[in-house]
Amino acid sequence: MPLRIARAMLVMAAPLLFATAAWASTPVGDHGALKVTGNRIVDSHDKPVKLNGVSFFWSNTGWGQEKFYNSAAVATFARDWNVSVVRAAIGIDGSGGYKEDPVAGRTRAEAIVDAAIANDVYVIIDWHSHHAETDPQLAVDFFTAMARKYGHTPNVIYEIYNEPLREADWKTTVKPYSQTVINAIRAIDPDNLIVVGSPTWSQDVDIAAADPVTGGNITYTLHFYAGSHKQDLRDKGDAALKMGASLFVSEWGTVNANGDGDADAAETTRWQTWMQANCLSQANWSVSDKKEGASLFKPGASATGPWTDTDLTPSGLLVRDILKNASTSCNGD
Repeated sequence: MPLRIARAMLVMAAPLLFATAAWASTPVGDHGALKVTGNRIVDSHDKPVKLNGVSFFWSNTGWGQEKFYNSAAVATFARDWNVSVVRAAIGIDGSGGYKEDPVAGRTRAEAIVDAAIANDVYVIIDWHSHHAETDPQLAVDFFTAMARKYGHTPNVIYEIYNEPLREADWKTTVKPYSQTVINAIRAIDPDNLIVVGSPTWSQDVDIAAADPVTGGNITYTLHFYAGSHKQDLRDKGDAALKMGASLFVSEWGTVNANGDGDADAAETTRWQTWMQANCLSQANWSVSDKKEGASLFKPGASATGPWTDTDLTPSGLLVRDILKNASTSCNGD
């Protein structure tokens, strides 16, 4: 082909290429800033929205899964798995946690947030602890820094307490802690979503809904593992919704609550049906190649992707198929 003809064809094709790029649909591009209206999360067009995605494993140094905290992994999930949200589970306690190494913890959080913004998906910044109430100032300082850096973006969602334990009292312990952190975030970022945990590993959403924290654009996280949690936990979720609370399933698994065991496909389907009916966003646990049932990947899988069927665990295959067929529309459109 003569060079002048090739150049002419390229010039003619360029507007189409630019137009295609401009029209590309992305989760944040489609929905914009999120807010809570009644017991629903809605988008910038006031339409109910349901995010679908994955949660990274504890970010702790030396635990083996921090390798997944990279931009390429987020890009692969966004491109190949149809995710609209990723969750950075910033491990606070234990060896290699944020308390011990805050620089590494913040670096990993920012790696996931920056990658989510670059890929135009939502991102949950998760204070991944079971004892956060013992040091509220540490959380205040962290979320203050995150709000200052990212509060202007519509992508960011703050999860201020992953899973308070069963013995943590809502009224005297978890609620005051949550209110303190909420107030610190709201002093900088007035409107991005804040996700609040509740006692019993974020299952007591009905107790929290009966005595809610103060503030707007607040949603409560409900965590479940299909191998252990059945209709009785869905009943607690229904009770919270009836009281007017918004719910967000920021962590769920196909297996037992200890993270191991076989994937319970039948109960996972029941949970998916319930979440769709109630327009609840979800993030699956976990982006990991640890040898346990909840891991998406088999040991030795690439930390960046792309991933093939042979890289995935039974749970990973099930979750990938759920996500690839999921919609952000609550009507399934």
